[in-house]
Parts: sequence; C-alpha cells; structure tokens
Amino acid sequence: MKTFDVQKVRADFPILQMQVRGKPLIYLDNAATSQKPQAVLDALTHYYTAQNANIHRAVHYLSETATRAYQEGRESVQRLLNAKESREIIFTRGTTEAINLVANSWGRANLKSGDEILLSAMEHHSNIVPWQMLCEATGAKIKVIPINDAGEILLDEYETLLASGRVKLVAIVHISNALGTVNPVKHMIEMAHATGAKVLIDGAQAVPHTKVDVQDLDADFYAFSGHKLCAPTGIGALYGKAELLEAMPPWQGGGDMISSVSWEKTEYNVLPHKFEAGTPDISGVIGLAAAIDYVENLGLENIAAHEAKLLDYATQAVQGIEDFRIVGLAKHKASILSFVIPGAHPQDIGALLDARGVAIRTGHHCTQPLMTRLGLTATARASFAFYNTEDEVDIFVTAVKKAREMLL
Repeated sequence: MKTFDVQKVRADFPILQMQVRGKPLIYLDNAATSQKPQAVLDALTHYYTAQNANIHRAVHYLSETATRAYQEGRESVQRLLNAKESREIIFTRGTTEAINLVANSWGRANLKSGDEILLSAMEHHSNIVPWQMLCEATGAKIKVIPINDAGEILLDEYETLLASGRVKLVAIVHISNALGTVNPVKHMIEMAHATGAKVLIDGAQAVPHTKVDVQDLDADFYAFSGHKLCAPTGIGALYGKAELLEAMPPWQGGGDMISSVSWEKTEYNVLPHKFEAGTPDISGVIGLAAAIDYVENLGLENIAAHEAKLLDYATQAVQGIEDFRIVGLAKHKASILSFVIPGAHPQDIGALLDARGVAIRTGHHCTQPLMTRLGLTATARASFAFYNTEDEVDIFVTAVKKAREMLL
C-alpha cells in the first residue's frame, strides 16, 4: 500500500486553497461532485491547445492524436472497471444517460406487458424515472425491494420478489448517495442471475470510493459518472457485457454510429461506436482518463482507507451534538453522513454552515421515495473525499453546533 499524504494531495487541487465568505473552503459536498486536480485541468488545457480536432474521420495530425487519446481514454475505463474488452465501454454524459440508454435500447427490445423490474427503496431518481417511462411504454411493472430503518436492503424480501418468475431486470444502486449504504451487489447479482434476470448497477457513488471489478461482480450493466471521480462534468460511461450490447439496437442515430447509409437502408457500426452517435465529449474523455490515472496513482485502496477513517472520525465527533440524528446506519457504509436535527430545517443548517465556509448539501438528494420511506422531507448531508481532513471534520462539527444554537 502506497503512503497517503493528505496534505500533499490537497496541494494538487487549486480550488481547495480558496476562501469562501472570508473562511477557508471546507468542501463536504463530494457525493454531488468532486473537485478536480491540476493534472485533470492540465489535460483539458493540453487537448484544447495541442490536440483539438474531431475524431475518427480525418487523416491529419490533430485528428489522429485526438483519436488516439480518445481511445486511450476508453482503455483507461476498461482498466478501471476490469472489463474484458474495451468495446464493452460506452461513453455517455454520465450515469443518468447510461441508465436511459439501457432502458431505451435493451428495455424496449426485451420487456413486455407483465414483466417486472426490481428497484430498491433507496434509488436515485435517475434509476427510477427511466424505468417508469419504460413501463409506460411496454406495460412492464416496477416492484420495490424494501429496506429496514437502518437503510439496508431486506434480502429475504428481495428473494421473494425474484421468485415471481416475472422479473426481467434488477436495477440497484451500489452505494446510496443519500445514506452511504454499501449494498451487497455481488450477492444480489448472483441471486438475480439464478432466476434468469439481468442486472444493472448504478455505480455513481461507488467508482470514486472503492475498487470495482465488473467481471468479479458479473454485472450485466454498470454505470458511473466522471465528475464524481475528479473528472469533468458531462462525461461518464456504461459498461455492458459484449453479447448484450451486440444484440441491442442503437438508441440514437447520427454520425459515427453507422457503417453505411443509403436512402434504402442504414447499416450500424460495430461496438462501441453503435451507441456513440455524433461528435462525442472528446475533452471529457481525455479529462476522465487523466482523473483515472490520478486516483490509480494514489491507490484506490488508500482512498478507501482514508475515507473510512474520516467517516469513523466524523461519526464519533457528531455524538457530542445535542439532538443530532444520523440518517443511514447500515453496517457497511461509504463516506456519507446524512443527518437531521429536529426543529432545524436542513436548508437553514446548510446556509449557516456556508457562512462559515463549509459546503454541504441539503434536500431530498433526488431520492424522494426514500425520504418518504424514512418519514422525512429532507436531510443535511456531509460527504467526504480523500482530500478532506480530520481538521475539516472538526470545523464542520463546530459549525453544526453553532447552527443548532442559532436555530433552536
């Protein structure tokens, strides 16, 4: 395991050196988006100053170098996820678009009236709404896998739902963005496959915080967003098993996803190009590759260990805050600390923390059905990344105490 020097790491992130409202920035909104290291910023600048060209369709120098960098980005994602082949990696705008791709391509080709899709009670709206839209179009139905009060999936109930014989797809989050729950996705995939169902995993919160091996998981589809992994916004990827992607129809038409076009018929391109119509986010892919190189150089095991330590430290530190209630008490958690203080609105807590330079997120976190299940309308959420420190946790705790005193 490589040595992890958090102060050295922090020096790689220019934005962490700034002040907010006269206070040092304490950025604890990492589950929403991560900050970007200088290496990623430099990669973007280099592309636009030394490589900028469209890819695949020209033979000039800039196009060749941009095309090479784009393909190397695909290979970086393949390596990150341990996919068997680079053609199993489809670039998208992020997790949301990746899920919509599967719903509109695989879903429309394979689901019919009476079929069932299983979603957990803790899903992000991005892993709910596309399936609702698909069900409206096909007549399939969504069934919800229940959770306990700690925010853990009830596997016995899951097994019962699978036993209906009608489940064609299970779409579940790897790590909950609202609770921090780490779901037992490998076991859940095994259970689903035993009944013939396919599985899509929403990995938006998992890929930045832990090592993901799609071959070991045996996931059929796995989606993630680059911007939570220190990469630019607007870029992400869908992993899909090659045999599934090969059988799926394109969901968008345009340039590069074709091999030939005539007025009579269009022949579609091979994987992965079949699903990447039009000019892609070339700079985003290059930035994503730089981000992957950066976190891999730090060591994903080091990142996970540091963040686990921070979560433990914060969980202990907030015990001294009167009325503070943690929302999400799963045995296996990632570095997310959601909370409520009865009588204090989360939005007011967030505003008072912002006055002290502490950035957290408040609201329903795009998980309104989960909030309803927990009897809440909103929570405040501090989410930690590998560049956060225990000193920042101390400042956060002090700020929450002061906010409580002002609001109650």
